[in-house]
Amino acid sequence: MMKRRHALSALLAAAAPAWAQGALPKVEVWKDANCGCCKDWIAHLQQQGFTVEFHDTGNAAMRRKLGIPQALGSCHTAQVGGYAIEGHVPAREIKRLLKEKPEAVGLSVPGMPVGSPGMDGPVYGGRKDPYEVLLVRKDGSTRVFQSYS
Repeated sequence: MMKRRHALSALLAAAAPAWAQGALPKVEVWKDANCGCCKDWIAHLQQQGFTVEFHDTGNAAMRRKLGIPQALGSCHTAQVGGYAIEGHVPAREIKRLLKEKPEAVGLSVPGMPVGSPGMDGPVYGGRKDPYEVLLVRKDGSTRVFQSYS
């Protein structure tokens, strides 16, 4: 009986981190079929535990539909947990967004900053430009959610 209880406790302890974190919601991505950095960003999300479904179609229509202003655009648009994700947003910030659940449209990394996830391959020689992850509010305004330097 004691061995069985000990084995059950060990099993529950091993499973606790996965249970405590909960399953991450699926990320749905709209991107250009020929964009390599979009594929690299998707790989980044998958490495961080997200399941990703992607569509090799342009993302401008989805960006508009989800409420991301054109000025905050990038090369891919995603949706996860009721939020829009625009551009090379790190998985860490998406997880934070899903945990904190702010009243917002979502997150954006405008443009394609070198050093952000998906824009960090060997071709860039280790270069990392500073960039900001912006929280996009429902009125279209933004505030800095996280800075990377």
